[in-house]
Amino acid sequence: QVQLVESGGGLVQAGDSLRLSCAASGRTFSRACVGWFRQAPGKEREFVAAISWSGGSTHYADSVKGRATISRDNTKNTVYLQMNSLKPEDTAVYYCSAAATTGGWTTLVRGGDYNYWGQGTQVTVSS
Repeated sequence: QVQLVESGGGLVQAGDSLRLSCAASGRTFSRACVGWFRQAPGKEREFVAAISWSGGSTHYADSVKGRATISRDNTKNTVYLQMNSLKPEDTAVYYCSAAATTGGWTTLVRGGDYNYWGQGTQVTVSS
């Protein structure tokens, strides 16, 4: 079992930066791929970024590539999502997710592949 708690969201202006955190409990976290997804009002949930359990492989959605950096500290059971140059279209609830994987370089991009989800943190970017 893995429990996930997101934090770091808030109200910012366009061009600002935010660092979201996903704190996990559960001994399988260090062998779990972790992903960030987001869902804006009236829209479907979409993939943002993912990191393999080794930290050696990352994957980003085109919409955030070059503006986002996902990282993890397995000693702290925490994954981070640094978002820079935020845009109003980044406004959404951001969810952290985790799934145990056998490969240390595996990243998952489909929400259905993840077993565990956090409650989400709101990010609002004003223009």
